[in-house]
Amino acid sequence: MTGELIYGFITGIIFGFLLQKGRVIRYEKQLGALRLIDMTIVKFMLSSIIVAMVGVYLLKDFGLVKLSLKTTVLGGNIIGGLLFGIGWALFGYCPGTAVGALGEGRWDTLWGIIGMLVGAGVFAELYPVLKKTVLTWGDYGKITIPQILGVNHWIIIALFTVGGIILFVWLEKKKI
Repeated sequence: MTGELIYGFITGIIFGFLLQKGRVIRYEKQLGALRLIDMTIVKFMLSSIIVAMVGVYLLKDFGLVKLSLKTTVLGGNIIGGLLFGIGWALFGYCPGTAVGALGEGRWDTLWGIIGMLVGAGVFAELYPVLKKTVLTWGDYGKITIPQILGVNHWIIIALFTVGGIILFVWLEKKKI
């Protein structure tokens, strides 16, 4: 367990550094993404997802890690996604960028971070009720897209990577 915490700490520092260097923790970048006029955050996150997909599945295929999938529950995903989006729109930061902005000394983010912690507390208190209701709606179990389609995971990774590159090129041509 200690090794996992150390790896998590190190990757967290690296990711935070990259968030800061990519300037995605800037309020104007957040607002630009929400208004669909600055796709810096979209490009940053999509490239992070592609790199992570390749890295995780390489580690899995070499037998160095074992995937621990969470169940796919549409009710929780949809409601959680809506709450996340509303919070991001109202606050102007997502959780990771809020902490990064606080690290840069932007104290106004502290109110949003406190709000996130209160929200997490409310979720924890409501969890027994949610577990019997919302978290049962559309429960598909532990599935992946390659399992659903019955194909090798590298096919999905290749398609997603090619699609990401096409999107990057298109966004760069549009200068957004």
